[in-house]
Amino acid sequence: MLPVFVADPVPPVGEAVLDGTEGRHAASVRRLRAGEALLLTDGRGELAKCVVAGPVGRDALRLDVVRRWSVPRPELRIVLAQALLKGDRGELAVELATEAGIDAVLPWRAARSVARWDAGERGAKALLRWRSSAREAAKQARRPWLPEVFEPVDTRALAGRVAAAARAVVLHESATTPLADVPLPAAGELVLVVGPEGGVDDAELAELAAAGAVPARLGPAVLRASTAGVVALGALGVLTGRWALTQSGEF
Repeated sequence: MLPVFVADPVPPVGEAVLDGTEGRHAASVRRLRAGEALLLTDGRGELAKCVVAGPVGRDALRLDVVRRWSVPRPELRIVLAQALLKGDRGELAVELATEAGIDAVLPWRAARSVARWDAGERGAKALLRWRSSAREAAKQARRPWLPEVFEPVDTRALAGRVAAAARAVVLHESATTPLADVPLPAAGELVLVVGPEGGVDDAELAELAAAGAVPARLGPAVLRASTAGVVALGALGVLTGRWALTQSGEF
């Protein structure tokens, strides 16, 4: 399994240099040496297999790019609308969802969210932590497409996103429809809504349902707000065929 680093843009076949934060990690943390191989991705499906030719100072590597290819975006794009969670629970939710294949994350200011991201520095730092969690988890999971983490939205904006989607599902403990029984599209955007620690309140559920969302339940147990998304993504991976093995080069 070759280590993965982000490079934007991915260089063409030939000689290249990996520097900056990723170059420092490759040279100083991973301590890659001449002759070792690695993969580069731009996070948008472009990939390159490279062989380390040697160091460039202490924090960069000279590479021989031996092959370059592309992996198409999934036809069905799943967006996780994750309610803001206290502490590091939100970052955990993003990390797990990224490993399970989420295509984008929409932070949601739900009515019962304990965490509150203001419009200032604290909110910006919290969003940066979610984005960093997604980036690092995508590299660890060897994903050619890095999930985008959007700016946070309120329930009204989330309802607009739901209305525009091919399908939207709200995980809720009061739902009587199993997730496996919800008709799922083969393409377009599927919005998966996960509430906060206190759950989605009745007014929010009604507003999202009016916009077209289907309340659904995963099973008999009530899951944590930080883990419900990844469990649902595992089910959707099988139900939609997104987890089918495909040829994607050596990634």
